Amino acid sequence: MTGENRRKEILTMLDKSSKALSGSEIAAALGVSRQVIVTDIALLRKGGTDIISTNKGYILSHARRPSRVFKLYHTPEQCESEMKLIIDYGGSIDDIFIYHKVYGVVRAEMNVHSRKDIADFMEKIHNGKSELLSTATSGYHYHTISADSYEVLEEIYTVLEKNGYLAKLQDYEPVDFNKNGEVPLPNGGQYDN
Repeated sequence: MTGENRRKEILTMLDKSSKALSGSEIAAALGVSRQVIVTDIALLRKGGTDIISTNKGYILSHARRPSRVFKLYHTPEQCESEMKLIIDYGGSIDDIFIYHKVYGVVRAEMNVHSRKDIADFMEKIHNGKSELLSTATSGYHYHTISADSYEVLEEIYTVLEKNGYLAKLQDYEPVDFNKNGEVPLPNGGQYDN
């Protein structure tokens, strides 16, 4: 397979995937080393293809699903329950961010798509002796949640509200939480990535 054909195949794989694909996964599927894939991704980006690197692998930027930002509140003990509600209702947790009065907006990618991802996340928190990011703001935080449709996002909003996880946006909070500079609406306001 030529390099050009391999890069076309990488684009096809990324376009068809509903989750991020690691360099190792792509390399195994195409019978090359991970380093070859890293080089191919760099060449594709240089050619203008918008490929996003996440901690779970690569995704095409246009492959992003509908998403909304939710402001949430829970105790550390409720973290796993909150994430399971989102996943069980068809959502993916793309990121977490907080608004800290001293540090401003602090954001981390999560890319949680399944209960296994939740279990892995919780294990890292417990075994790493780390604290949840939301503990810096007494449990208040934001998630960008994506799903297959805005109807699914509305169902997620409803179940989060029913379970007491939604929090009210305060006047002092900045309005440009979106990494693209667009303004999300409080408690389930939508924006497209």
